[in-house]
Amino acid sequence: MNSKNMLKKLLVLMASIALLSPYAVFAQNKTLSWTGCGITKKAFMQEIAAQYEKKTGVAISLSGGGATKGIRATSAGSVDLGGTCRHLLMEGNKLHPEENNVQLIQVAWDAIVVITNKNNPVDNISTENLKKVYDGDITTWKDLGSDDKRIVLCTREGAISGVGHMFRLLVTNSPGEEFKAKSLTFKSSGPLEKKVKATPTALGITGVSSARKAGVKILALDGVEPTKENIAAGKYPLFRPLYLAVHRNPSPDVQAFVKYILSDEGQQVISNEGTVNLQEGKGLVARWSQRSQSQSYHTE
Repeated sequence: MNSKNMLKKLLVLMASIALLSPYAVFAQNKTLSWTGCGITKKAFMQEIAAQYEKKTGVAISLSGGGATKGIRATSAGSVDLGGTCRHLLMEGNKLHPEENNVQLIQVAWDAIVVITNKNNPVDNISTENLKKVYDGDITTWKDLGSDDKRIVLCTREGAISGVGHMFRLLVTNSPGEEFKAKSLTFKSSGPLEKKVKATPTALGITGVSSARKAGVKILALDGVEPTKENIAAGKYPLFRPLYLAVHRNPSPDVQAFVKYILSDEGQQVISNEGTVNLQEGKGLVARWSQRSQSQSYHTE
């Protein structure tokens, strides 16, 4: 075979490969931006992003900053996607003006958990005592079955963070209000978890999906451990949805990612990361709906 024919065959082969791999050229400069709650990021977004890029060639850049940032940045159009562990807020009888151009798509289930330093001897806390800690009525570990040392309470900054807002709805029944107890405040869950990990007498709340990877101790609540199985079965009480935030008019690239994360393949990635996926948590839907109807989602 002469060199001219070989070159011709090589060009045909290269063209065929390009047709069989539609993402090969397209993906070189394609990146979607995601921002939002660190819990969602650690729970599954890091792995989902890696698997999606491997499958399609489309990269997803991830940045934290909290659930509120994820919702509002997506609504404003400054990012392609957001991650949130709380619902949209109302202002009066309308959606909050900074959250009215976004839609939430549930992709998984999480749970709010109580965390302490690994060496803390306390293994369980009651919902009643947990509320008393955040109300400032319990201030030492002695009242929780340990030494007479002051509790270093670690909380998220602001009343509408993903964890903080849902905790106020589910435990303290004080949406929109600051906690009464004195505490150290943090802008996101990552720094809070690191502080609890490093402080022998610290106590905080976060999402179980990130807590499992944070090197902290996770307490049982009312004697029920927040295992994946207990959360999926609704035995652990503080379960909550995890959402993907997308603009009301999403681009085709965003729609493609949404389709992937809701697919059997995407949902399996979520489950493999230790997070309850939609199929595993299907029994929670009706209970969450009933709970939601009795809760206030207003900022006022």
